[in-house]
Amino acid sequence: MTTVDPEERLPDFLIIGAPKAGTTALHAGLTQHPQLRLSVPKEPKYFMCGDAPPPFYVGPGDAHSRREWIWRRDDYVRLFADLPEDVLCGESTPFYLFDKEAHRRIAATIPDAKLIAVLRDPVDRAYSNWMHLWVDGLEPVSDVVSACARERQRVNAGWAPFWRYIELGKYGQQLQHLREWFDESQIMTVRYRELVDDPEQTVDRVCRFLGVSEGQVHSIPRDNTRPFVADSPRTRQFGRVLRAGAWAGAAFPPHVWRRVSQPVLSRLQRESLERRPHLLHEERRQLVEYFREDIEMLEGLTGRPFDDWLSDVGAGGYADRVALHTAQRAAGASTDAGGQRTTIVRRSWAPSARDASK
Repeated sequence: MTTVDPEERLPDFLIIGAPKAGTTALHAGLTQHPQLRLSVPKEPKYFMCGDAPPPFYVGPGDAHSRREWIWRRDDYVRLFADLPEDVLCGESTPFYLFDKEAHRRIAATIPDAKLIAVLRDPVDRAYSNWMHLWVDGLEPVSDVVSACARERQRVNAGWAPFWRYIELGKYGQQLQHLREWFDESQIMTVRYRELVDDPEQTVDRVCRFLGVSEGQVHSIPRDNTRPFVADSPRTRQFGRVLRAGAWAGAAFPPHVWRRVSQPVLSRLQRESLERRPHLLHEERRQLVEYFREDIEMLEGLTGRPFDDWLSDVGAGGYADRVALHTAQRAAGASTDAGGQRTTIVRRSWAPSARDASK
């Protein structure tokens, strides 16, 4: 990294992770705060580069993503130029938590920065990550368990970090390394479920951590989930077209490829399902084993329990969590005929149709 110029404005805080864990929603919520300014674009990825062009990743669609990285120092500093002195500025690149070299670069460049990590059940996060790429026609493998089994092969072949469904969810390892570069007081962890279930209170906690006034943000947008597209000969055909187009259009700017590919993508998603299916219990059990030791490490580092992540039943996506939280609040407010609060025992999550059919 280049020498820090005292006249340059650099971020006071970073939302560092994790991908598919609510960072977009938190970023959008914080943009509503009058004492905060967040970068456009949301994910510059500057500290993943080290003032050099990003690697030539070779996974489907990676070439287009690479062209959007902001790796030149002048371009990055320009994101935070001409801001009032009495506001804090930040950006939200969710891969920083995963990237050990980014930890070092951030510490060398903005050692006093405050870092916010949003942590989601790693199996749910991996499933959402796979789903994102599958419904965009880029993921060629039609089930998340098989796709995860290919992760090491893909990493060795040079696919970009977003394809690392397992590695991106190893929060224990990531936070342990981050603490080698930053004091614990500079790092805040937020659970995805807190952000969804009680967004106003959670954002207030983030504001308190940043040292700005609370009570300024009253809602956050829903996360950027995509409609689910079931596996079928039609889906596989459109996926092959989209992946071939991504390779052929790699030399063109990303906005050109998006415009050209949109008609094909729209046709792919035309028969999407309103709700994505839940993982089968057996599928989830297989994926949990990738994370079991890391979850124990995370509990030791944070002093917080995460044993619900070891369950056979996940918490689902954003819409699922909102529906569950609403139902729980309604049930908690119900009373019996005598005016006493009723205790209701229920599963942490309702089974999907796939579960029920087993």
